[in-house]
Amino acid sequence: MKKDYYEVLGVSKDASQADIKKAYRRLALKYHPDKSDHPEAEEKFKEISEAYAVLSDDEKRQQYDRFGHAGIDSQYSYQDIFRGADFSDIFRDLGFDFGFSDIFQQFFGGMGRQGGQRRRRGSDILYRMTISLEEAYFGGEKDVSLVRKERCPRCQGSGKTEESTVATCPACQGTGQARKSQRTPFGHFTQITVCPDCKGEGQHIHNPCTACRGSGVVERQRTITVTIPPGVDSGLRLRLPGEGEAGERGAPSGDMFVEVYVEEDPRFRREGSTLYATRHISFPQAALGSRVEVETLNGTEEVRIPPGTQSGDTFTLKGKGMPRLRSGGQGNLVVEVKVDVPRKLSARERELVEQLAREMDVDTRESLGAKLFGRGK
Repeated sequence: MKKDYYEVLGVSKDASQADIKKAYRRLALKYHPDKSDHPEAEEKFKEISEAYAVLSDDEKRQQYDRFGHAGIDSQYSYQDIFRGADFSDIFRDLGFDFGFSDIFQQFFGGMGRQGGQRRRRGSDILYRMTISLEEAYFGGEKDVSLVRKERCPRCQGSGKTEESTVATCPACQGTGQARKSQRTPFGHFTQITVCPDCKGEGQHIHNPCTACRGSGVVERQRTITVTIPPGVDSGLRLRLPGEGEAGERGAPSGDMFVEVYVEEDPRFRREGSTLYATRHISFPQAALGSRVEVETLNGTEEVRIPPGTQSGDTFTLKGKGMPRLRSGGQGNLVVEVKVDVPRKLSARERELVEQLAREMDVDTRESLGAKLFGRGK
């Protein structure tokens, strides 16, 4: 199980960006693989660097604060976590004076592996899904219908047929790669990128497949089942690895991201894992006390109304709120009582209320002067 990012860096949850950067600089100096004899220096260095990459980015930090590791893992690949993070000035302080960010991302994201052709993966897909509060409570599965690029069935994604001829790319000599060597904090590092001439194929196809025109992909209608975790809130992105568009000529598919929006429910108001509801009761129920049923998202619960309950009083039903996506368990349901005063009374009801007023020594008559200037003392 992953450690809390704040604990990894040894900072509080309300730490400023300056504090986070200071903590990372201290730990990076301690665990840097080129400067530390610690047996787990490299793993520790990766751990603190991942924590810093998330917490130093306002958007990623907000996602982590709301949903924990589930919010990061569902929205970002390991490479994406480091994309955009700036480590340059920190590593200049450690004695490495060069533009470090891109190489750092490649090191941690696995984008700089040597050997083999590296084809461009398919595009990611972003799908926005609206669900009810009840669906967010229980979770479950929902089907999504969309059009996406998939592997061409005629050529099996190769882009070529028996009539096709293949020639080696002269720019990369068939490797599909463009190489650039550079010195990094981790030693001599070879940066490998996709050959721009053949797009990583290492070859050029003549007389390509006519169904996909040599791309290896065609558009198809597909239905994808999305699993909704209980307790999901608006703004969370769910990541479905490999469910994006297929890459050209057999390259890996991209990912699909489902951005969830939870509809408002007229019965409840939501704040995180806490639900708020209103229960109307009559004056006799408020005065004499009673037991009333309160609607929850999972049936009804009985609430005891004590004698003398006032309009605006609240009662908390523990564990009857939304599931907590990050920490487990469930929030609470807070029920506010509203005492209803009848707009119309029957003759008998009016007689009883007037009798009650006399018993309580309440004068319901009000003079014009009292209305204008208030009652005298």
